[in-house]
Amino acid sequence: MRYLNYYRCVTKLWAPAQTSRVFTVTSLHTSVQHLHQKKVMADDKPWALISEVGERGYLEEVTDIMKRHFRIVCYRDFLENARSHGPKIQALFVWNACPPAEPALLGSLPSLKVVSSGGVGIDHLDVPYINGLGVKVTNTPGVVSDATADMAMGLLLASARKIVEGHLVAVDPRTTHIPQSLMGVEVTGSTLGIIGMGHIGYKIAQRSKGFDMRILYHNRHRRSVEDEQAVGATYCEAMEDLLREADFVVLVVNLTPETTGLISHRELSLMKPSATLVNVSRGLVVDQDALVKALQTGAIRAAALDVTHPEPLPRDHPLLSLPNVLITPHVGTNTYATMRRMVERMVESAAAAVKGLPVPNEVTPK
Repeated sequence: MRYLNYYRCVTKLWAPAQTSRVFTVTSLHTSVQHLHQKKVMADDKPWALISEVGERGYLEEVTDIMKRHFRIVCYRDFLENARSHGPKIQALFVWNACPPAEPALLGSLPSLKVVSSGGVGIDHLDVPYINGLGVKVTNTPGVVSDATADMAMGLLLASARKIVEGHLVAVDPRTTHIPQSLMGVEVTGSTLGIIGMGHIGYKIAQRSKGFDMRILYHNRHRRSVEDEQAVGATYCEAMEDLLREADFVVLVVNLTPETTGLISHRELSLMKPSATLVNVSRGLVVDQDALVKALQTGAIRAAALDVTHPEPLPRDHPLLSLPNVLITPHVGTNTYATMRRMVERMVESAAAAVKGLPVPNEVTPK
């Protein structure tokens, strides 16, 4: 009887251990299967070529958006093994014109289905050529409008009220008084001229309404009466009329053969000597030699530029040494929220193209 009780006790203690062992083995097997499935899923993802991750490319956190749908390869790694990587790449993500979507690169990507570019401007892409290869082109309109409009107003205000100069005076250890040279010009109630009243231009008009500005605009096509009334904008069929009247001229046009050099000696000579030129479009829209002369001679009061050509300017370029110029390094879309939305839109369009579905935000030759 004593031995029987001993046997029952041992059996009772051993049973859970056996169950636990079976459970552990089963869990381990399940985990291995799960990891294998994840690897298979990762291997099944289409390949995409990007510029790089870090200071000169994408923020680490937004690459996670890409990795959900693509297996990404950085341009530097691609160049080290182009022969192996080239045939696998189905999507090319272009950020700040990199990687360069030029024939040399495109010719090494026989499986490429889409070039997805961040931002609105496509002047760095030869769309007809790319389409001729059977490859679609996409961009990210809309998502950059608020950030770019904010930047335009920021440049306008900073230039008008000499905010950067004031900061330098305030932090200078030699400062003992506030100089009269920090006297700015009035923004509230002034006249704003917007050249290019697309989505971004209209957002600028909405913001300037809050400053009780008189708004003039010039565009290829006149906007609806409802749009004009909503922001109190007046259409100028002739750009010259806008230039003569505006206290601030903001450029918000796409770079095309027609807009290259749009603002040159003649246009600057029509502006008020008290006027400020603000450019958030592309550097080549302005003849920079003409702008330097206008600023040096007092033909216009000041310029505030988020874009130049090239970018950055050579360190000895005269624009960099003029006291009436404010320059930022093409950062109009540089906010965390905007970058994330841009990448989401790029990925959405590229994934659709790879799957053969209708492609959002596809760019086609006009």
